[in-house]
Amino acid sequence: MSSATTAAPTTEARTWWRDAVVYQLYIRSFADGTGDGLGDIAGIRSKLGYLHGLGVDALWINPWYPSPMADAGYDVADYRAVEPAFGTADEAAALVEEAHALGLRVILDIVPNHTSDEHEWFRAALAAGPGSPERQRYVFRPGRVGPDGAQAPPNDWRSVFGGPAWEQTDDGDWYLHLFDVKQPDLNWEHPEVRAEFESILRFWFDRGVDGFRIDVAHSLVKDQELPDVGPDRQMDTIGDGGHPFWDLDGVHEVYRGWRRVAESYADPKIFVAEAWVATPERLSRYLRPDELHTAFNFDYLGAPWDADSLRKVIDNSLATMGGVGAPATWVLSNHDVVRHVSRLGRPPATGHALGDLAPVEELDIALGRRRARAAALLMLALPGGAYVYQGDELGLWEVEDLPDEVLQDPTWERSGHTERGRDGCRVPIPWSGTESPFGFSPEGATAAPWLPQPAEFAAVTVEAQDGDPASMLTLYRAALALRREHPALGDGTLEWLPSEPGVLAFSRGDGFTCLVNLSGSPVPLPAGSRVLLATEALLDVLPVDAAVWLTVD
Repeated sequence: MSSATTAAPTTEARTWWRDAVVYQLYIRSFADGTGDGLGDIAGIRSKLGYLHGLGVDALWINPWYPSPMADAGYDVADYRAVEPAFGTADEAAALVEEAHALGLRVILDIVPNHTSDEHEWFRAALAAGPGSPERQRYVFRPGRVGPDGAQAPPNDWRSVFGGPAWEQTDDGDWYLHLFDVKQPDLNWEHPEVRAEFESILRFWFDRGVDGFRIDVAHSLVKDQELPDVGPDRQMDTIGDGGHPFWDLDGVHEVYRGWRRVAESYADPKIFVAEAWVATPERLSRYLRPDELHTAFNFDYLGAPWDADSLRKVIDNSLATMGGVGAPATWVLSNHDVVRHVSRLGRPPATGHALGDLAPVEELDIALGRRRARAAALLMLALPGGAYVYQGDELGLWEVEDLPDEVLQDPTWERSGHTERGRDGCRVPIPWSGTESPFGFSPEGATAAPWLPQPAEFAAVTVEAQDGDPASMLTLYRAALALRREHPALGDGTLEWLPSEPGVLAFSRGDGFTCLVNLSGSPVPLPAGSRVLLATEALLDVLPVDAAVWLTVD
């Protein structure tokens, strides 16, 4: 597959990303095509028909590159190849071709903040020694003298996964790793680093890939003075422009270069940023016309289930993204946060990690699933694009009782076994049958899934929900079909309508209305309305924690 073409893309081809519904594939946990208990490219290819039938527009695939898997593939050893456990380069090419034949775009993950410590550049840096040109591609520094007179790290920075953000080498130098010790940070002040990643983008674009999701897009540039953070901001993961390694202004020049690469293709490629920043205004800076295309809306993901809070986030998102000509995006779950069924089934909270939420004893799964139905319809009715994490369409919940011995997230080890990490949202999804592996692996496979599945998954497999008019899967399929068919949905604007307290009501034009009831009491539907899609059987009232799409005659 090549970028060489003379045909000009249609306007639709250039702007598909403005209202695309993208399905996130956590490759290890989507489908195992080879029977080794680990999801792979063969598994994805076997389910492309399912994804096409679901009604999504694109696939985002978590890293499939060669990796020692210290952080589930986010420690990349070779950015131009495929991890053998996931498949081959030929299988990857076939996947892209087959997805395109079904009208599905393919977005890969790219990890530019750090490499694996097994990357050839880092191995060369260790071999070359202090002060060498090879070490200039990473953030190596001499240590400083600690209070006891012993060698100490260059500053007080801490790893997001716990513990110090510096590791000392055998020759006395220290290297920075904002995440795991096996993920050394690159030095984005170095021209070779910038040139290498633009080359990597072209490598995959030339093979038909349609875009990239950028891991921790706000983290590349660091304050070269390496100032201490201080005790109050050690565990910050968001930036406001004043933090020494989150959301510094220099990162924007990197993405201007990436945008030029994307625009050099006849059918321009796209980027979506994972940027944890303090305000929508800071986020919009990444989406100026000469930078990235879209960014995940984490303010929306972390908003409590409360009408006033949701409306505020929606208004702020639409205003700030619209101010730079970019669409808003909406997301409820992903591979780094507690699944939204389990968040919404607890008392309202702001946040997305287990530590932010009420204990599991206060979890009401039935309540969470009911609210998740309403949340899905709300998300898919909003202007802009949306992301569906694999299993959202099945109503999967966070698996919070995984045995300690199976946990693999580096947060578990680096926190001294005090934070369980993100494995609970990464459990392999169930396809069929009444017991594990629930169709995740081929019939007759003897290897267990890489993380154990709860027995309760038997009730929510694709097979169990297929054809059930009341199932979550049917809801998603119907909503995505109507979103694709109805001219008022997708990119554009909304108009808020008068509503009772605790109710969100807005119009998307052409007589199309979305109503979400979070009030605690049943709410009458508008007179003369015709329900297009409902979360429950409805007569003339909208139940609590429900949403409908309707047209008003």
